[in-house]
Amino acid sequence: MVFTVQVTAQPPRSASARPGPSTGLGADAGLVSGEAVELEIRAARLGSRVLALLIDIAAQFVVAVLLVIVAGIVLDSFTDNRPPDEALLTGLQTVGVVLLLVGYPVSWELLSNGRTPGKLAVGLRVVRNDGGRVGFRQSLTRSLVGVAVEWPGLVLPLLTWAVSVTVMMTDPRGRRLGDLAAGTMVIHDRSPAGFGYVPAMVPPLIGWARSLDLTRLDDGLALAVRQLLGRSATLTDPARLRLARSLWAEVAAVTSPPPPPGTPDWACLAAVHAERHNRARQRLARTRSVSTALWPELAPAAEAATPELTWPVRPAAPAPSSPPAPVTPMLAATPQGGPDR
Repeated sequence: MVFTVQVTAQPPRSASARPGPSTGLGADAGLVSGEAVELEIRAARLGSRVLALLIDIAAQFVVAVLLVIVAGIVLDSFTDNRPPDEALLTGLQTVGVVLLLVGYPVSWELLSNGRTPGKLAVGLRVVRNDGGRVGFRQSLTRSLVGVAVEWPGLVLPLLTWAVSVTVMMTDPRGRRLGDLAAGTMVIHDRSPAGFGYVPAMVPPLIGWARSLDLTRLDDGLALAVRQLLGRSATLTDPARLRLARSLWAEVAAVTSPPPPPGTPDWACLAAVHAERHNRARQRLARTRSVSTALWPELAPAAEAATPELTWPVRPAAPAPSSPPAPVTPMLAATPQGGPDR
């Protein structure tokens, strides 16, 4: 008996499986590299795209004023200050409108790798759906569709504006009608600022952390823990302790067993965060080893050997302004790069 096993480098994912705009700093563009690794790239949403559009409209207005001045000077030189022909004026106006509404975005996107001045100021970029560089056909298609039914909208402006906004808000990647027609999308070209120093596992809590049940600790609550720990050095003690106590109450309600008596809230949060990160690394190592065994070409030779995973334990540093406690001094250390940035 012969069994056939089909292995796919990129399994299909439904739109609902992708993280939406509520994931904060998470990747939601759905772009996958050639090694079947999802890239941490965020899709641009309505707010940032409208801001980029407003900047581009202002730039187009400046270009329009310059074109009118140049056209007036040229006409005066060729007509000897006589009134120009009406048909000539109509033709020049048509050419100017086409250059502003179509030539402006197409030329900028081709010359600046998918960036217009507005997108460059906001930190956006137009790419193909597969993440590649946008070409002339895609840029021209999205510009023509945009002029016709989006902005300025030559066909039923109010209705098409409402449809465009609805499409952008409901599409998983925030694409507009022009993007859907051209096979493109707009992504954030700048990565958000990373978190600061995150207190690591306290050695006396390693045994307790290994016994924790973290199945009910969802990603949202874990991200809140990560953010609070990363900003601990910028908070003062009354507010810092109050936030830690409130957040630990939420975490303690979904984890078990309880920590050793007398353990500060900050140490408990740091231990939970470090243990969750360590288990995620172990799952990733197991998945990578299985993928490498089934399809060695997907993983480089350097990733085939996964290093032994241990809890990140840093030596404690004395805190100048905090009261002495068995574990809290390390929470006031100078911010630096965390182990899981």
